[in-house]
Amino acid sequence: LFSYSIFVAYNTLCMVICLTCHPRKVVDPRGHRPLSRGSETYNPVRNAPPPVSGGSRYRGRPTATPVSSAAQEKDEQPEAGGCTHASEQMGVLCPTGCELKTAMLKQERNVKDEVKKMQKDVDDLSRSSNTIYTYVDGMSSALRERQLVSNENGDLVSQYTDSLESQHSFAKEAIDTVFPSNIRILQGVLEKIRLKIQRVEKAILAQREECKEPCTVSCPIPVVSGKECEDIYRKGGRDSGMYLVQPDSFYQPYKVYCDQTTQKGGWTTIQSRKDGSVDFGRRWDNYRSGFGNIAFDVGKGHCNTPGEYWLGNDRISQLTKQGPTEVLMEMEDWSGNKVHAQYKQFTIQSETSNYVLAINGYSGTAGNVMLDGATALYGENRTMTIHNGMMFSTYDRDNDNWTPGDPSKQCSREDGGGWWYNRCHSANPNGRYYWGGAYTRYMAKHGTDDGMVWMNWKGSWYSLKAICMKIRPYFASR
Repeated sequence: LFSYSIFVAYNTLCMVICLTCHPRKVVDPRGHRPLSRGSETYNPVRNAPPPVSGGSRYRGRPTATPVSSAAQEKDEQPEAGGCTHASEQMGVLCPTGCELKTAMLKQERNVKDEVKKMQKDVDDLSRSSNTIYTYVDGMSSALRERQLVSNENGDLVSQYTDSLESQHSFAKEAIDTVFPSNIRILQGVLEKIRLKIQRVEKAILAQREECKEPCTVSCPIPVVSGKECEDIYRKGGRDSGMYLVQPDSFYQPYKVYCDQTTQKGGWTTIQSRKDGSVDFGRRWDNYRSGFGNIAFDVGKGHCNTPGEYWLGNDRISQLTKQGPTEVLMEMEDWSGNKVHAQYKQFTIQSETSNYVLAINGYSGTAGNVMLDGATALYGENRTMTIHNGMMFSTYDRDNDNWTPGDPSKQCSREDGGGWWYNRCHSANPNGRYYWGGAYTRYMAKHGTDDGMVWMNWKGSWYSLKAICMKIRPYFASR
C-alpha cells in the first residue's frame, strides 16, 4: 500500500514536468456537442449506486515517453540498470522507474500479507456491523411495538377501571337500596301467600268434613215449570231456587237456577262463580252442553243456593233467540263490595256462527267493558278489548282476533276459560279463580291476567270473589 502511494506520487510529478515542457492544446470537455449558452441546465443523477470499492485488478501504468521530432540516440547510463529516464536532464536527480519497481516489489512482499489480513478483518467487521445494525433495528422495531401495545393496554385498563367503578357503584346502590326494598316487598307477598294457604287449608278441611259421608240428593224439584224463569214467575214460582225449564217442546227439559227476587225476579242464571269449586278451563263441547253444579241444599230441604256452573251455549242461544233479552252481570270483590252491569239487549247466535255475541244498552256501576273496552287503554289497545261482535273461543277452538290459526297466540289458552275474546279481553268472568283478589303475573300460568277480571272496576290484576250472569225477556214497561 505504501509502495503504491510512492508510485502514484512519482508518476504525477513526472506528468507535471512533461506538461510544463510540452504544453498541449486545451480541449473543450463537451467535445463536438453544440453549445447553447444560457439554456443548458444541469440535472444531477439521483439515486446513483455507490462506486465500486476495493483493490484494483491492475497496477498503475508507467507514463508513456513523449516522441520528439528529432530522434536522438540516448546513452544508457551505467546506473540505469538497462532502463532510461524520461528526461536526460532528470536522470541524475530522480530514480528510474525500474528502480522504483524493484523497490515496490520488495515492499509488496512485506506488506501483501498484512493487507490481506487487514482486508479480511475489514470484511469481518463489515459483516459484524451489518449484523449489529440489523439486530439494533429489530430491537428498535420491537421496542416501538411494545410501546404501542403498552399504550393500548393502558387505555384498555383505564376503560375497564371506569366500567368496574360504574358496576361497583351500581351494585352498591342495589345492595344498599334496591335489595332491601325488594326483600320487604317479597316478605309482604310471602305473608299474603301464607294467609291464602291458611284459608285454602281451612276450606280443604271443611270440605273433607262434609265429604266424610256420601253425598245425597235431597233437593226436591218444584212442581212449577215453564219456558224460562220469567214464565215460572208468572205461574207462581216466586221463590228463588232450582227449576225445570223447557223453552222448546221438541227438546228435553233441563235444570236451571231462577233468581225470583232481584229486580222483581224472572232471571235465568246462565253463569255462576263463587268459590272456585268448578274448573272453567273446559273444552268447546263442555261449553256447548254446559257443566257444573246448578244448586245445592244448605239444610232447608230444597236447593235454593246456586252452585258454580255454565248453562251451555246451545241453551243460552236458544233462550236469547226467542225474543228480546236483557242480561244482568253481578260482581263482588273480596271486601264485600258489589257492582253490576246490565244490558237491555243480549243475543247469542247458534253454533253455526260460533255463538257470535250481540249486546247493547248498558247501565250499571261496574263499567261498560263489553261495548267500550278497557277505559285504562287507548287507541288500538282499547279497541282490541271490546267483546261485542266476537265469536266464542275455548282452548281447543280458537275463534279470537289474535292471529287466528296461530296456537302460540290464543287468548283462551292463556286466559284460563271460554269467552267471547277479542285480542284478548277487558272482562274475563270464566277465568281462573284466585283466592284473595290481587295476584301477579308470576302467579299466572302464562304470565297474563287470567283471573276473573272486570278491568273497568278492579283492573287487570284483581280476581273477583264472585260473579253471576242472568238473563230474562226484556219488556220496556219494567
